[in-house]
Amino acid sequence: MAGSRLELTAGAIALIDLGVPSGHEAGFARPTVIVTAQEALDANPRVLQVVPVTSKLRGYRTDVPLAAGSSGLQSASVAQCQHIRSVSVARITEIVGQVSSVELRQMREVLGLLIDALPP
Repeated sequence: MAGSRLELTAGAIALIDLGVPSGHEAGFARPTVIVTAQEALDANPRVLQVVPVTSKLRGYRTDVPLAAGSSGLQSASVAQCQHIRSVSVARITEIVGQVSSVELRQMREVLGLLIDALPP
C-alpha cells in the first residue's frame, strides 16, 4: 500500500502476501478476494477479511469458481472459502480486479455454511 489510500470494495481482488503457510494453509503472495461487508469497508478498517484464490482446481465443495479476464485473473481460478482470514489492510500490494456480484454472493453463501455447519 506504501502510503497511498486504496479504494476498498467488497469483491475486489487484492494481491496480498499471506506469508509462509503452516500445514495446509494457503500462503505466499497471491490474489485474494475481499469479502468484508461494504459498510465496514466504508469505515476505513485497519483489518479486513479475505479469501485466498488459487488456479489449482481441486473440486472442493468450499471452492467457488472465478472467471478469468474481466476479474483481473489470468486464468480460471477458485476462491478457497475454507481459508478465510483476517489481514491488515497494510498487506495489500495492489487491487487487480473485481469478482462478479454472483461470485461474491456464492462465496458468502459458502462462508455462511462453513461458519454455521457444512453438511457431510
